[in-house]
Amino acid sequence: MSAIIEHFKTLTQIPRCSKEADKLMEFLVDFGNARDYSVEVDETKNILIRKGSPKLCLQAHYDMVCMGKAPKIETYEENGLMKAKDSSLGADNGMAIAMMMVLMDKGEELEFLITADEEVGLIGANALSFDLKSSVMLNVDTEEEAEVYIGCAGGVDINASMQDTYIDGIGECYEVAVKGLAGGHSGVDIDKGIPSAIKVLGEYLHEEGVTQLVSFYAGERRNSIPANAVAIVYSEKPLEEKGEVKTRVLNEKPQVLKEGAKALELIHTFKHGVHRQNKELGIPDTSINLAIITTDEKGGLLIETSARAMSAQGLKEISDEAVELFKSYDFDVRLEDKYPSWKPDVTDFTELVSEEVKKVFGKSKMTAIHAGLECGVISEKYPHMKFASIGPTIRFPHSTREEVDLKSVEKTFEVVLGVIQQVK
Repeated sequence: MSAIIEHFKTLTQIPRCSKEADKLMEFLVDFGNARDYSVEVDETKNILIRKGSPKLCLQAHYDMVCMGKAPKIETYEENGLMKAKDSSLGADNGMAIAMMMVLMDKGEELEFLITADEEVGLIGANALSFDLKSSVMLNVDTEEEAEVYIGCAGGVDINASMQDTYIDGIGECYEVAVKGLAGGHSGVDIDKGIPSAIKVLGEYLHEEGVTQLVSFYAGERRNSIPANAVAIVYSEKPLEEKGEVKTRVLNEKPQVLKEGAKALELIHTFKHGVHRQNKELGIPDTSINLAIITTDEKGGLLIETSARAMSAQGLKEISDEAVELFKSYDFDVRLEDKYPSWKPDVTDFTELVSEEVKKVFGKSKMTAIHAGLECGVISEKYPHMKFASIGPTIRFPHSTREEVDLKSVEKTFEVVLGVIQQVK
């Protein structure tokens, strides 16, 4: 078993869900100090670990999307893949951290920038304040081997809320549920045909003519395609199970939301998924994830979405479209955690990285990703630096199906070592 995998297994036993990763932060600080590196932590809990006069900065984030039983993670291997039992694995971005730990064990003169809360809006990267010495940065947070990423999507969370009142319902009360769908990353998986539990449930209720809503609880994370959705509704006709939709009669008589029909119509109308394709890059250009819906006992209803686009103009267009839709249904709208796209840029550094990828994999492809990478934010803060991003093959991140190709991890680390030698 390689040192990288051993270090990664150690990381899986340290809780690091977004906004709850202090134990891992403390572990990494101690790890760097014990190997005679200088270590700094800023107010947002970003970590900078440095030795000597480095020319290269390796960058990754230390939080993870916790799905299923996570942060309790039990790993296993199957056909050359590492997976986790009933939880997300955290290979995104734990494998990069494990690679950094091996390099620290070797005493390499590098900068290691390890950012906080990337998965919930690139919070750490947005607040970076370190004095970085390096002239180039290699981000290790992408999920397809033999590819060099030179651009990424920007994004913004668009949240809509309504304060409603309750009235008496008519007919039979039902629980209607869609549970255990595949889920997935709301960026890189948004074009893979993965069904949204919210849309599946919403379409069923629309087809059945249901207009009386008691409550709606759906989705897991803003950056995950929702795998579960449950609604309590009234219906004047029997509701039968259909496909993924399960129904059961409730022997209760709760009141219904006065504007429930409007909320259900909005769910039906909302265009979840890819809105426009980027033909030049062969990836989505704009998309939006209908991520989470919750109601409360006081009549409050909250809808959380995550929009992405490969350009600032694209992000404005899809944001404006969502805001207009929500307002047309009398929702109050709030935009949060906006981050910029990283415009695709071929430089001498991306060429250098591409050559090292070719040496190891026999091929290399420069491309962009329909997801947020911290390169976009960091490049605005450090305009003198050049950036590239690589990573091992990780499938279905942000879901309980997450898996990482172990051979890909080893080969990607070979690329990292090659880049280090070339930059030296």
